[in-house]
Amino acid sequence: MINATFKDYGTNRDNMAYAMVFSCVMVLGLPLNAGSLWTLLRHHSLKSPGAVFMVNLALSDLLLVTSLPTRVYFYATGNWPFGIRACVFTTMLFRNNIRSSSTFITFIAVDRLLAVVYPLRSRLLRTNSKAWKACALVWLWLLIATIPEGIYMSQGKRDCNSTNCYVPGCKDSTPAWAYVQSLLVFFMLAVNVASTSMVSWNLRGHPSTFLRANNKMNVMLIFVMNLVMFIVFFLPLSVSLLLNAWRHKGHDIRPTLCLASVNCCFDPLIYYFTLDSFWKKKDDDSSTFEQ
Repeated sequence: MINATFKDYGTNRDNMAYAMVFSCVMVLGLPLNAGSLWTLLRHHSLKSPGAVFMVNLALSDLLLVTSLPTRVYFYATGNWPFGIRACVFTTMLFRNNIRSSSTFITFIAVDRLLAVVYPLRSRLLRTNSKAWKACALVWLWLLIATIPEGIYMSQGKRDCNSTNCYVPGCKDSTPAWAYVQSLLVFFMLAVNVASTSMVSWNLRGHPSTFLRANNKMNVMLIFVMNLVMFIVFFLPLSVSLLLNAWRHKGHDIRPTLCLASVNCCFDPLIYYFTLDSFWKKKDDDSSTFEQ
């Protein structure tokens, strides 16, 4: 039996729909990202900034996938037998994917921007060591942010004596965290829009800066896909969080959470289209990945 609190936030049909969406994301996201990670490590060996960012993006998506089985179980059964700690841990994995994915996708876009628009001047900036340092700072920031946020959420679950995990109603986060996450996504979106505009203008006005890319479509496709990722998957959730924080009301954001989780199934397309020879070995001269 699904308890009354659980049913208050959606019909059985709604909850089963959430379970099905998360199940599909889990079934598709695990092999796609595991396969992409294996290919990047085997064929590209982390010897370019782009490869470093993509490996970290794949790891972020795999962490999201590991948090989904408990969501599927909860929405399918209405029960949460795993305790508050497991609830907080899986929730933080999910939230951190939005933050880390948006950041790593933006890093990839900026790396491509520098390679196309400033191929010579950016050589000293686009190094492996700097890429690893940037990724390490992202993970460190996520760890630091997770600790107080997780403590606040854990206390909120205890205060309201909730036996549910992914049902809104308890103090899951402060308005400040909602503002920070939303503003982060808006800022990253602005960076991607600016990068797309600069690369588009450069390729139209300066064909000689074409590098070794096979055609303009392949160069632009990565930037277009980045924008689609932000607008379709990240922006709706960020707007919902911002409205909730501004109005101090706990509107149900689960539909936008479902939509945001789908991003991990589309990230492997970024790897494929960023590198013409994604499935070939790194030393293939036709690759545009190292530019």
